[in-house]
Amino acid sequence: MPSSGLFLNELALLFRRRRTWAMLLALGAVPVLIAVAVRLTSGPPSGRGPAFLDQIAGNGLFTAVTGLFVCIPLFLPLTVSVVAGDTIAGEAGAGTLRYLLTSPVSRAKLLAVKYAVAAVFCLSATLMIALSGIGIGAALFSVGPVTLLSGSTISAAAGVGRVGLIALYIALSLLGLAALGLFISTLTDAPVGAMAAVAVLAIVAQILGQLPQLDWLHPWLFTNHWLDFADLLRDPISWSSYGQNALLQGGYLLVFGTLAYGRFASKGIVS
Repeated sequence: MPSSGLFLNELALLFRRRRTWAMLLALGAVPVLIAVAVRLTSGPPSGRGPAFLDQIAGNGLFTAVTGLFVCIPLFLPLTVSVVAGDTIAGEAGAGTLRYLLTSPVSRAKLLAVKYAVAAVFCLSATLMIALSGIGIGAALFSVGPVTLLSGSTISAAAGVGRVGLIALYIALSLLGLAALGLFISTLTDAPVGAMAAVAVLAIVAQILGQLPQLDWLHPWLFTNHWLDFADLLRDPISWSSYGQNALLQGGYLLVFGTLAYGRFASKGIVS
């Protein structure tokens, strides 16, 4: 089966699952709940609550930014853990992995396709939050020119573009976690165990990132740049965090992608 055909089949399989849509809808509900809460109250005191929360009433576009910020620590890693942990272990647990490998598809190609599908989910998840936030923000609040962190103002259309860049940045940030999940998924035939292990590692990495005694370790954690998207809300945009994040996530992909192939290539398939 050509790579494109295998990729499209795997992508269709992912988005045919009710679980996938349940996770996406749950993520999309986060900015809706935030916007409704702000609308029904007088709004949070300045400086209280998640970042950008006190800006929502003045400009609905900040609903999307706040939703993304709220989802980064827990909700997004959990959903990515489910998808990435299921890549290989799910096939093995369902007894379909050996049938996939009987087709003219190399193990390396199968791993690459599985990872690509997980990456698409990362992008879909962040875009769901961003689009939901923009929609509910426009419905419940006024949308106008956006005042950036640097003090300058851009048009509402340019503000939507900045939200899109933030969504892309966060999707990029999740690629290292997806690579880690792919590797763990090759270690077991129990998808639930793989999902749980990936989710726990995402939480542990964030905890380690908060300990000042481990400053030497922080640059190596895949979570290190997760919250650096604020640089995209400055004028001019500072792209350094984008580059550093891409380099870090690429390193995780290289290391854990190689480990996943080494494990998968030598793994006896009995299911």
